[in-house]
Amino acid sequence: MTGSRIYFGTVSHRRLRPRVHALKYRMFWTLFDLDEITDLQKRSLLFSYNRFNVLSFHDTDHGDGSESALRQQIGRTLDEHGIAFDGGSILLFCMPRVLGYGFNPISVYFCHLKDGELAAIVYEVHNTFGERHSYVFSALEEKAPAAHGCDKRFHVSPFMDMDMRYEFRTLLPADRFALVIRGSDADGTLIHASLAGAARSFDTANLLRGLLLYPLLTLKVTAAIHWHALRLWLKGIRVRTKPAPPHQPTTAVSGIPRP
Repeated sequence: MTGSRIYFGTVSHRRLRPRVHALKYRMFWTLFDLDEITDLQKRSLLFSYNRFNVLSFHDTDHGDGSESALRQQIGRTLDEHGIAFDGGSILLFCMPRVLGYGFNPISVYFCHLKDGELAAIVYEVHNTFGERHSYVFSALEEKAPAAHGCDKRFHVSPFMDMDMRYEFRTLLPADRFALVIRGSDADGTLIHASLAGAARSFDTANLLRGLLLYPLLTLKVTAAIHWHALRLWLKGIRVRTKPAPPHQPTTAVSGIPRP
């Protein structure tokens, strides 16, 4: 199996206060090695890079939204955070566009040194207002990227305050991948979100499987966000006023000391 692959699994989200609200969906994601993404379209007629197809990947859906090379953008971000990156592989975990439509609540970059050591993890968060913000963790400071966290800097849901803190726990993508995010406020854990999946080869058979099992995947994700927003509103959860986006496009993430 090459660096790029497909993951089939589940995503879940549970809010604990002031009303319990939970969701769980089955879906699929793609893990792209940015160095081989151009060649991936040669493996399947169902996939294209920077042009329309049943499934596709577009650079403008990520990073700063420009057409500049995504690898160079991430390299500059790591440099701005003082992370010594020597140009090794960068793997991006996300959903592809489906029939030209794409939306990723979160995309995750795994940046490696040329010797294979993990240098950084970049959590790129998108909201439904067309904004994005990245949380950057230097894995070189911690030899095992276990728990790491930071204060919330970016507005995502109108049903949550900004005065929160995130904790990330990540299982690096291999045969399996998992990501757990815990959001806490002054009263303790408020939300608990996770996704997990098993890897399959990036080929036509598995792309077709994803399309058949989860048609219009990205559109359904956006629809589900609005459906659950309606349900939260009906449960009486207060709607917060949207703040201005942060001045800086990235936020540093620190390791959480082991007990």
